[in-house]
This record gives sequence, structure tokens and C-alpha cells, in this order.
Amino acid sequence: DFICTPHIMENYYPNNPSTIQSSLSLLKNALKMNNLEHINIEAAAEHMIDSGFETILNEHKVMPLAKSYLLIEMSYLQASINFDSSVQKIKTNGLFPILAHPERYMYLHNKMDKYKHFKTDGVLLQLNLLSLGDYYGSEVQKVAYWLLKNNLIDFAASDVHKTSQLNTLKKISIKEKTLMLIKPIIEKTIYNFR
Repeated sequence: DFICTPHIMENYYPNNPSTIQSSLSLLKNALKMNNLEHINIEAAAEHMIDSGFETILNEHKVMPLAKSYLLIEMSYLQASINFDSSVQKIKTNGLFPILAHPERYMYLHNKMDKYKHFKTDGVLLQLNLLSLGDYYGSEVQKVAYWLLKNNLIDFAASDVHKTSQLNTLKKISIKEKTLMLIKPIIEKTIYNFR
């Protein structure tokens, strides 16, 4: 079972529910044509909190996971100016915001209490499994482990964009202690999004 979450980002990834559903239909048809019907693929989106986000939210052009979870992200360079107001509007619309790859926002690494603030504000956190290795560097890896150890991670995802990332993911080695931390998160992820 897979849930693809293409980006929706103003002026960069001009995706919308129509373009994503169209691509999903093509993909499902290709799976069928290749006798791969046993592979279940659905689609949602990863929404950039940018100047256009609140418009697509108001117009109901967002694509939640499992009908009620909205995957969101910010720039890696700086926090979105409208992040807090967008989170409140997401919740007002009856959705649960999930911040993708929180360990990768470098500007938060010196503000670890900000992660706890997100949780207090009702923002769920989704770990990128590639961060458990050194794919994004040792600093991101260190923050990923800190978030795990402090029980701040709610869900886990591959965040794979290309085959080389999948191959890297296959090679990641974790200790037994980390496995005990990540296993219930993976089980919760499967339970919520199956």
C-alpha cells in the first residue's frame, strides 16, 4: 500500500487535485497493464505553507491523507510567515495538520523548544525515514533521533522522490533501541493511513 504525496507549491509545483488525480489514474492504469493490480496506490499532497496556501484551503483544493490529515511543509531556509495562522485555519476546517520532515528545517535546530510548541498547538510531526541515516547530513540525523527520543514524532514516511533514495533507504542500519522507538510510530502510521 502506498500513498503518493506530490507537492503543491505556488510558482514551483502547480499541482492541484485535478492534475494529481489524473496522474494517479495513469499510474493505476499502468499498474493494471503490467499485472500489478496487487499494488494499492492512493494520492494526497504535501502542501507548502506559502502565500497561496490559504486560498487553496478556502477553495477546498487541498488533498488530505485519509480524509482528515493535511500534510504541510515550510521552506528549508526560513519559517513560513503565515505558518501559525495557516495551522489554525487547517484545524478550523476540521483537518489535522502534519508537518513533514520537521528534522530537516535547519533554522529550528537551535530552537528545539519550537518542536514542543508545534505539538502543543496541535501540529503532528512526520519523520522522514531517510533522516535516520546520513542522507541529509549528521545535523539532520541528530535532530531526527532527538525528536524520536523525546516522543515528538507521530508518523513516519519514506519521502522517496527517486530510485537512488529508495536504495539509500534500504541500506540504513539502526540500533535495536531506535527500532523500539520507531516501530510503534510505523504501526501507528499504517493504522491511520491504511
